Amino acid sequence: MEYIFGLEFIYLVASVTYIIGLKMLGHPETARRGNLIAAAGMTLAILGTIFLYQGEVPTFIYILIGVAIVIGTIIGWLKAKRVQMTAMPELVSLFNGMGGASAALIGLIEFEHYHGQTLSIVTILGGIIIGSISFSGSMIAYGKLNGTFNKPIRLPKYNLINNVLLLGLFVFAGYIAWTHSESQLFLYLIFFAALAYGILFVVPIGGADMPVVISLLNSFTGLAAALGGFLYGNMVMLTGGILVGSAGTILTFAMCKAMNRPLSNVIFGGFGDKDTTAAEGGSKVTGSIKKATVSDVAILMNYSQKVIIVPGYGLAVAQAQHAIHELEQILESKGVQVKYAIHPVAGRMPGHMNVLLAETNVEYDKLAEMEDVNPEFNSTDVVFVVGANDVVNPAAHNDPSSPIYGMPILDAENAKQIIVNKRTMKPGYAGIDNELFYNQKTSMLFGDAKGVIQELINELKGM
Repeated sequence: MEYIFGLEFIYLVASVTYIIGLKMLGHPETARRGNLIAAAGMTLAILGTIFLYQGEVPTFIYILIGVAIVIGTIIGWLKAKRVQMTAMPELVSLFNGMGGASAALIGLIEFEHYHGQTLSIVTILGGIIIGSISFSGSMIAYGKLNGTFNKPIRLPKYNLINNVLLLGLFVFAGYIAWTHSESQLFLYLIFFAALAYGILFVVPIGGADMPVVISLLNSFTGLAAALGGFLYGNMVMLTGGILVGSAGTILTFAMCKAMNRPLSNVIFGGFGDKDTTAAEGGSKVTGSIKKATVSDVAILMNYSQKVIIVPGYGLAVAQAQHAIHELEQILESKGVQVKYAIHPVAGRMPGHMNVLLAETNVEYDKLAEMEDVNPEFNSTDVVFVVGANDVVNPAAHNDPSSPIYGMPILDAENAKQIIVNKRTMKPGYAGIDNELFYNQKTSMLFGDAKGVIQELINELKGM
């Protein structure tokens, strides 16, 4: 009994660390420490399960567990240490998919041990379905983010196909639970059908919606883990799963709110598909653009009082986060007030720009959220847009035919002068022209972000 009490106590401590860690993740200054606290709790729970479990376990199983932990630790550590910030979203998708796969495999293994127990079988089937969807969907999201599947694929009547398949999954699972079927064939049919649904679920969704999809799949993984905790009566799995599932769900709806679109539209709308957006409408912007030189922009910034930087995915691609921080420091040394305007869905995962800038030790109070910074654009001398596109496109306000109409954006158009750094005039993920580029106050500064910003720094140092 003392071992059971000891294990339950460890699970309680680990559960508390999850809650504390999640709470600390809510602020950039405490996020890293919170992550370490939650990781320490998870380590404690794993070690407690291995060494305090009551029951006869063959030595060979312990050897397998040890080998799996060592291999997983080495792979995870190396992958996380070597990943570029541009690839962070796809790494999150990959790790999330592994969690879903683990939950599904637990169900496959445990199914034969709970014959005749309807509630347990329902729990197992739920874990298999949700975990499998999370795994295969996350793998497709991973492929989209790294460019392997860079174009949404639409089957004829894909909404109908997806809905029929999902309904069929639930009906078939209900049949297995109701009849107490022991068929392994039925079990694997459920498993592979759920994998297929996960693929069909994510394949039509465009790249612009990846932050929402990642959050949603993350909540699926949490739910699958919680079902595993319910099955085993394991407090730490249940607590962790509930926290991940609820946090992912809340974040999903927050992302949808930031885009002013219902979740159903994200799932069924294929936003980000350039072919479909053209068909849906969205007027072609006409007009001329103005080009600026690095010297022009340096002079403009040097005599400004307030500059707001709008970072986007292009900043991450160019790995220009350190250069932009140095530019910020140079401007501040000249008495210029500098802030960063962060759109909730900038980048390829929730908080991507925050993580990118935190890597360079940008002060957290300089990262302004959309609601807070929008009123400040009117009093801004220069807004410097680096690699952002759709999140500053005035078509969201002005063009009812645009696929991004109604999406809250950063009101960069209200600044006195607008400098946009891009490689080309190529549209963003929404596949539409950006009205901001043709604004009379806008000057285009073409070139790789890292190189251009370094040139700006050199010019400003000479002034």
